[in-house]
Amino acid sequence: MEEVGTMNNFKSFSSNEQLLEELCSHIVSILQESIEQNEKATLLVSGGNTPKPLFQKLSTADISWEKVTVALVDERWLPNTNKDSNEFLVKQNLLQNFASKANFIGMYKENKSADEAQEECSKTYEKLTPFDIVVLGMGNDSHTASLFPNNEKLKEAFDLENKNLCISITPATAPYERMSLTLGAILSAKNIILHIQGEEKLKVYEKALVSTDIYKTPISAVLNNKKTDVEVYHS
Repeated sequence: MEEVGTMNNFKSFSSNEQLLEELCSHIVSILQESIEQNEKATLLVSGGNTPKPLFQKLSTADISWEKVTVALVDERWLPNTNKDSNEFLVKQNLLQNFASKANFIGMYKENKSADEAQEECSKTYEKLTPFDIVVLGMGNDSHTASLFPNNEKLKEAFDLENKNLCISITPATAPYERMSLTLGAILSAKNIILHIQGEEKLKVYEKALVSTDIYKTPISAVLNNKKTDVEVYHS
Protein backbone atom coordinates (compact mmCIF):
# COMPACT_ATOMS: atom_id res chain seq x y z
CA MET A 1 0.00 0.00 0.00
CA GLU A 2 1.30 3.46 -0.90
CA GLU A 3 0.24 6.76 0.63
CA VAL A 4 0.85 9.90 -1.43
CA GLY A 5 0.11 13.59 -1.11
CA THR A 6 -1.01 15.94 1.62
CA MET A 7 -4.12 17.61 0.19
CA ASN A 8 -6.12 14.44 0.57
CA ASN A 9 -5.43 11.16 2.30
CA PHE A 10 -4.59 9.08 -0.79
CA LYS A 11 -4.17 5.32 -0.52
CA SER A 12 -3.26 3.17 -3.50
CA PHE A 13 -3.42 -0.62 -3.36
CA SER A 14 -1.79 -3.18 -5.65
CA SER A 15 -4.97 -5.28 -5.71
CA ASN A 16 -8.68 -4.65 -5.42
CA GLU A 17 -8.86 -7.35 -2.73
CA GLN A 18 -6.45 -5.38 -0.52
CA LEU A 19 -8.43 -2.20 -1.07
CA LEU A 20 -11.73 -3.87 -0.23
CA GLU A 21 -10.31 -5.33 2.98
CA GLU A 22 -8.97 -1.97 4.13
CA LEU A 23 -11.92 0.16 3.00
CA CYS A 24 -14.54 -2.20 4.40
CA SER A 25 -12.72 -2.29 7.74
CA HIS A 26 -12.49 1.52 7.78
CA ILE A 27 -16.21 2.02 7.02
CA VAL A 28 -17.24 -0.56 9.62
CA SER A 29 -15.03 1.13 12.22
CA ILE A 30 -16.67 4.53 11.60
CA LEU A 31 -20.17 3.03 11.72
CA GLN A 32 -19.44 1.19 14.96
CA GLU A 33 -17.99 4.31 16.58
CA SER A 34 -21.08 6.32 15.65
CA ILE A 35 -23.40 3.58 16.93
CA GLU A 36 -21.50 3.51 20.24
CA GLN A 37 -21.63 7.29 20.61
CA ASN A 38 -25.03 8.13 19.10
CA GLU A 39 -26.97 4.85 18.95
CA LYS A 40 -27.22 5.36 15.17
CA ALA A 41 -25.12 5.80 12.02
CA THR A 42 -25.63 6.95 8.43
CA LEU A 43 -23.91 5.60 5.33
CA LEU A 44 -24.49 7.26 1.95
CA VAL A 45 -23.36 5.32 -1.10
CA SER A 46 -23.02 5.75 -4.86
CA GLY A 47 -24.02 3.57 -7.79
CA GLY A 48 -21.97 2.09 -10.62
CA ASN A 49 -19.91 -1.07 -11.01
CA THR A 50 -16.97 -0.03 -8.82
CA PRO A 51 -18.72 -0.25 -5.42
CA LYS A 52 -20.51 -3.55 -6.07
CA PRO A 53 -17.80 -5.79 -4.50
CA LEU A 54 -17.52 -3.32 -1.60
CA PHE A 55 -21.26 -3.56 -0.98
CA GLN A 56 -21.10 -7.35 -1.00
CA LYS A 57 -18.21 -7.39 1.48
CA LEU A 58 -19.84 -4.80 3.76
CA SER A 59 -23.03 -6.86 3.87
CA THR A 60 -21.17 -9.63 5.72
CA ALA A 61 -19.91 -7.33 8.50
CA ASP A 62 -21.47 -8.41 11.79
CA ILE A 63 -22.45 -5.05 13.29
CA SER A 64 -25.71 -3.55 14.59
CA TRP A 65 -27.10 -2.81 11.12
CA GLU A 66 -30.55 -2.15 12.56
CA LYS A 67 -29.03 1.11 13.88
CA VAL A 68 -27.60 2.07 10.48
CA THR A 69 -29.44 4.07 7.83
CA VAL A 70 -28.19 3.54 4.28
CA ALA A 71 -29.08 6.23 1.74
CA LEU A 72 -28.04 7.27 -1.76
CA VAL A 73 -25.66 9.94 -3.00
CA ASP A 74 -27.63 10.14 -6.25
CA GLU A 75 -30.30 8.28 -8.18
CA ARG A 76 -31.39 7.73 -11.75
CA TRP A 77 -35.06 8.65 -11.86
CA LEU A 78 -36.34 5.12 -12.38
CA PRO A 79 -38.58 2.73 -10.43
CA ASN A 80 -36.57 0.75 -7.88
CA THR A 81 -37.32 -2.45 -9.79
CA ASN A 82 -35.31 -1.18 -12.77
CA LYS A 83 -31.81 -2.69 -12.92
CA ASP A 84 -30.33 0.73 -13.79
CA SER A 85 -31.66 2.13 -10.51
CA ASN A 86 -29.08 2.74 -7.78
CA GLU A 87 -31.66 1.64 -5.21
CA PHE A 88 -31.92 -1.71 -7.03
CA LEU A 89 -28.11 -2.05 -6.99
CA VAL A 90 -27.88 -1.28 -3.26
CA LYS A 91 -30.72 -3.61 -2.30
CA GLN A 92 -29.29 -6.46 -4.37
CA ASN A 93 -25.70 -6.11 -3.16
CA LEU A 94 -25.49 -4.23 0.15
CA LEU A 95 -28.79 -4.84 1.93
CA GLN A 96 -28.13 -8.57 2.14
CA ASN A 97 -26.78 -10.92 4.84
CA PHE A 98 -26.21 -9.03 8.13
CA ALA A 99 -26.87 -5.69 6.40
CA SER A 100 -30.41 -6.74 5.48
CA LYS A 101 -31.37 -5.28 8.88
CA ALA A 102 -30.28 -1.77 7.89
CA ASN A 103 -32.80 1.01 7.29
CA PHE A 104 -32.86 2.33 3.73
CA ILE A 105 -33.82 5.76 2.42
CA GLY A 106 -34.22 6.07 -1.35
CA MET A 107 -34.59 9.17 -3.51
CA TYR A 108 -37.08 8.06 -6.16
CA LYS A 109 -40.69 9.19 -5.72
CA GLU A 110 -43.32 7.45 -7.81
CA ASN A 111 -45.57 9.67 -9.96
CA LYS A 112 -43.27 12.69 -9.55
CA SER A 113 -40.49 14.07 -11.71
CA ALA A 114 -37.13 14.60 -10.03
CA ASP A 115 -37.77 18.34 -10.21
CA GLU A 116 -41.11 17.95 -8.44
CA ALA A 117 -39.55 15.74 -5.75
CA GLN A 118 -36.48 17.88 -5.07
CA GLU A 119 -37.84 19.71 -2.01
CA GLU A 120 -39.32 16.55 -0.47
CA CYS A 121 -36.05 14.70 -1.00
CA SER A 122 -34.07 17.53 0.61
CA LYS A 123 -36.30 17.50 3.69
CA THR A 124 -35.93 13.73 4.01
CA TYR A 125 -32.14 13.99 3.86
CA GLU A 126 -32.08 16.84 6.39
CA LYS A 127 -33.33 14.34 8.95
CA LEU A 128 -30.25 12.18 8.30
CA THR A 129 -27.68 14.91 8.92
CA PRO A 130 -24.93 14.97 9.87
CA PHE A 131 -24.00 12.10 7.56
CA ASP A 132 -21.36 9.84 9.10
CA ILE A 133 -19.94 8.58 5.80
CA VAL A 134 -20.41 9.56 2.17
CA VAL A 135 -18.77 7.19 -0.33
CA LEU A 136 -18.34 8.79 -3.74
CA GLY A 137 -17.34 7.43 -7.11
CA MET A 138 -15.96 9.31 -10.10
CA GLY A 139 -16.48 8.98 -13.85
CA ASN A 140 -13.81 9.26 -16.53
CA ASP A 141 -15.35 12.67 -17.29
CA SER A 142 -14.68 13.69 -13.65
CA HIS A 143 -18.34 13.69 -12.61
CA THR A 144 -19.21 12.62 -9.09
CA ALA A 145 -22.69 11.86 -7.73
CA SER A 146 -24.80 13.13 -10.67
CA LEU A 147 -22.85 16.37 -10.92
CA PHE A 148 -21.78 16.22 -14.57
CA PRO A 149 -19.33 18.61 -16.28
CA ASN A 150 -20.75 21.85 -17.68
CA ASN A 151 -24.32 21.06 -16.64
CA GLU A 152 -26.60 24.08 -16.34
CA LYS A 153 -27.55 23.05 -12.78
CA LEU A 154 -23.97 23.01 -11.46
CA LYS A 155 -23.96 26.64 -10.33
CA GLU A 156 -26.95 25.92 -8.10
CA ALA A 157 -25.50 22.58 -6.97
CA PHE A 158 -22.15 24.15 -6.05
CA ASP A 159 -23.65 27.15 -4.22
CA LEU A 160 -22.84 26.54 -0.55
CA GLU A 161 -25.54 29.06 0.41
CA ASN A 162 -28.12 26.77 -1.22
CA LYS A 163 -30.00 25.13 1.66
CA ASN A 164 -31.39 22.30 -0.48
CA LEU A 165 -29.45 19.08 0.09
CA CYS A 166 -30.77 17.51 -3.12
CA ILE A 167 -31.00 18.81 -6.67
CA SER A 168 -32.73 17.46 -9.77
CA ILE A 169 -30.42 17.27 -12.75
CA THR A 170 -30.52 15.94 -16.31
CA PRO A 171 -27.07 15.14 -17.77
CA ALA A 172 -26.41 15.92 -21.43
CA THR A 173 -23.94 13.04 -21.67
CA ALA A 174 -25.70 10.28 -19.71
CA PRO A 175 -29.20 8.78 -19.71
CA TYR A 176 -32.08 9.53 -17.34
CA GLU A 177 -33.23 12.44 -15.25
CA ARG A 178 -31.55 12.25 -11.83
CA MET A 179 -31.51 13.39 -8.24
CA SER A 180 -28.18 14.23 -6.65
CA LEU A 181 -26.77 15.52 -3.41
CA THR A 182 -25.55 19.10 -3.70
CA LEU A 183 -21.94 19.99 -2.97
CA GLY A 184 -22.99 21.46 0.38
CA ALA A 185 -24.70 18.21 1.34
CA ILE A 186 -21.62 16.16 0.42
CA LEU A 187 -19.28 18.46 2.35
CA SER A 188 -21.50 18.30 5.43
CA ALA A 189 -20.47 14.66 5.94
CA LYS A 190 -18.13 13.78 8.80
CA ASN A 191 -16.20 11.43 6.50
CA ILE A 192 -15.91 11.65 2.70
CA ILE A 193 -14.42 8.72 0.81
CA LEU A 194 -13.64 8.64 -2.92
CA HIS A 195 -13.35 5.08 -4.26
CA ILE A 196 -11.72 4.75 -7.71
CA GLN A 197 -10.26 1.95 -9.81
CA GLY A 198 -7.80 1.75 -12.69
CA GLU A 199 -5.12 3.88 -14.34
CA GLU A 200 -7.52 6.07 -16.29
CA LYS A 201 -9.40 7.10 -13.15
CA LEU A 202 -6.08 7.81 -11.43
CA LYS A 203 -5.13 10.22 -14.23
CA VAL A 204 -8.53 11.92 -13.99
CA TYR A 205 -8.06 12.25 -10.22
CA GLU A 206 -4.57 13.73 -10.59
CA LYS A 207 -5.81 16.29 -13.14
CA ALA A 208 -8.75 17.18 -10.91
CA LEU A 209 -6.41 17.94 -8.01
CA VAL A 210 -4.83 20.80 -9.96
CA SER A 211 -7.91 21.92 -11.88
CA THR A 212 -9.23 25.41 -11.13
CA ASP A 213 -12.45 24.94 -13.12
CA ILE A 214 -14.96 23.02 -11.02
CA TYR A 215 -17.54 23.25 -13.81
CA LYS A 216 -15.30 21.26 -16.16
CA THR A 217 -14.12 18.86 -13.44
CA PRO A 218 -16.86 18.62 -10.79
CA ILE A 219 -14.91 16.22 -8.56
CA SER A 220 -12.42 19.09 -8.03
CA ALA A 221 -15.06 20.92 -5.99
CA VAL A 222 -14.99 18.03 -3.52
CA LEU A 223 -11.27 17.26 -3.57
CA ASN A 224 -10.14 20.87 -3.17
CA ASN A 225 -12.70 21.96 -0.61
CA LYS A 226 -11.49 23.69 2.57
CA LYS A 227 -14.07 22.14 4.90
CA THR A 228 -13.77 18.35 4.99
CA ASP A 229 -10.81 16.07 4.29
CA VAL A 230 -11.34 13.52 1.54
CA GLU A 231 -9.97 9.99 1.82
CA VAL A 232 -9.13 8.51 -1.57
CA TYR A 233 -8.94 4.74 -2.07
CA HIS A 234 -7.47 3.56 -5.39
CA SER A 235 -6.60 0.15 -6.81
